[in-house]
Amino acid sequence: MRDSFVFGMLAKNRGRLLQLVEGCPEDKRNVVPEGFNNSVHWQIGHVLTVTERLVFGLAEQAPVLSADYQTFFGNGTKPADWQEEPPGWDLLMAQLKEQSNRICESLKDKLEVSVKENFLKAESVGELIVSSVLHEVNHAGTISAMLKVLK
Repeated sequence: MRDSFVFGMLAKNRGRLLQLVEGCPEDKRNVVPEGFNNSVHWQIGHVLTVTERLVFGLAEQAPVLSADYQTFFGNGTKPADWQEEPPGWDLLMAQLKEQSNRICESLKDKLEVSVKENFLKAESVGELIVSSVLHEVNHAGTISAMLKVLK
């Protein structure tokens, strides 16, 4: 698996996600549109949190995000269940930008490194990153649909 392909795909899709959500009006960021379970704010926190877990967690790298991100943005969570204020929009946006750079910097030349058996059935660091990008693209599609409903 070529570094330029994997990291290029990651950068391109993360850039598209950031561009998409930058168009979300501030007053719509925490609205849960009819037919959806979560807000755009939750979506970006979820992408950030799951990417951290899939890429760094399964590659046995030190995580940067605090454990409470999982409480707010992990699978099965939703804003209606939040008991306290989640990490803010601006922080999440900055962390999304930083995370893709951190993935590239810390995992370059390691795409073929084997990983422990996992629920994704990924066998290498590169496969973890590709799986994460696929997850992100799925959520970008959901965000796109949400933004159309929120207009």
